[in-house]
Amino acid sequence: MTNTTQNPATSNNLLAEKDGVPATTKADWSSDQEVRWCPGCGDYSILTAVQMMMPDLGVRRENTVFISGIGCAARFPYYMNTYGMHSIHGRSPAIASGLAIARPDLDVWVVGGDGDMLSIGGNHLIHALRRNVNIKILLFNNQIYGLTKGQYSPTSEPGKVTKSSPFGSLDHPFNPVSLALGAEASFVARTHDMDRKHMQATFARAHAHDGAALVEVFQNCNVFNDGAFDKITKKANRDAMLIDLRHGEPIRFGADREHGVVLDAAGGAVIVNVAEVGEAALLVHDETHPDPAVAFALSRLASNPEMPTPMGVFRAFDREEYTAASEAQMATAKDTDGEPDLRSLLHSLPTWDV
Repeated sequence: MTNTTQNPATSNNLLAEKDGVPATTKADWSSDQEVRWCPGCGDYSILTAVQMMMPDLGVRRENTVFISGIGCAARFPYYMNTYGMHSIHGRSPAIASGLAIARPDLDVWVVGGDGDMLSIGGNHLIHALRRNVNIKILLFNNQIYGLTKGQYSPTSEPGKVTKSSPFGSLDHPFNPVSLALGAEASFVARTHDMDRKHMQATFARAHAHDGAALVEVFQNCNVFNDGAFDKITKKANRDAMLIDLRHGEPIRFGADREHGVVLDAAGGAVIVNVAEVGEAALLVHDETHPDPAVAFALSRLASNPEMPTPMGVFRAFDREEYTAASEAQMATAKDTDGEPDLRSLLHSLPTWDV
C-alpha cells in the first residue's frame, strides 16, 4: 500500500535530472503526514537524517519502499514520501525479504525498534541477515518499549526497573551488533541520533552495500528512558567515549587520541594507552575481513553505554546476495527440450496426485 496522499511518481517538485534520475530535495522525500512522536524523541533526528540523505543517493522515490513492524519507530513509513507498509509486529524483515526477492529493482528499507526487531521479530531478523537478502535494516535501540509505555526490552540493562520488572530485570540483554555479526551479516554498523552527519554517512554506506545491511541507531526515549546514552553521545563526552572505526586505520580515540584498541592473547579487544604500547601495537580496523571474529570482538568492547563504545562500520564484506543466487538457480531449470522452465524444476522430484 502507499503511505501518503502524494503520488511519488508524479510530484511537481522535481529538479533537473542527473544520470536519468530526477534530482530531489528533502521536501520531496517528506510526506504530508503530521509527524507524531513525543516532543524531543530521537526518532525526529533519525527521520530528518534519512530525508536529507535520500536526495544524495540518486534513487527514485517510486522505486523506494520503507517497511516497518509495530512500535514508535514503525510510524516511519508514513513520514516518507515513498511507497511503504506498516506491517505486523516483528515480521517486517520477512515481508521486506519477500519484496526484495520479487522486485530486485527496488530499494527496500526496514525500520524497527529493539523490541520489535529483537523480541518477537528476532528469528526473522537473523534469517534475513544470514541469507544476505538485499534489504537495509535500521534498528532504533532505545533500550525500552516506548509505544506500550515503558516495559523493559531485549536490550534493557540487567536490574532495569520498569512496569514489567518492578524489582529489576533479570534478563541478560542482546547486543544488536554482536547478534548481527553472529548471524554473519555481511554489513553491520552503529550510529546514534545525536550526530546527523554520522547517521547520514552510515546509512549511505548501508545503501551502497549489495546484500543485507543492519545499522543499529542509539536513540533516546525522553519519556521512558531519558538519557540512556548521554554518557557516550553527549557532545562533551564524545571524544572520550566514542571510538570512531575507520577502515585501514589504527583504532585510536580520546581528545588527544591518547587511547587505542589492541587484541589480547585470547583474541578479545581491550583499550590501552597508546603511549604505553606504541601505535604499531594498535589494531588496524579491517571491515572487509571475511572472518567476523575481530568485528565481533570490537562489538563486545563496551558492555553498557557508560563505557567507550565503537561507532561506524564493523563489517562490510562482499558475499553472494540472495536474490541474485535465487535467480541464477531458477535459470538452470530446463524442460525436456532444454528450454528454461521453472515448472519442470518444481516437478523434477517425485510428486503425488491426491
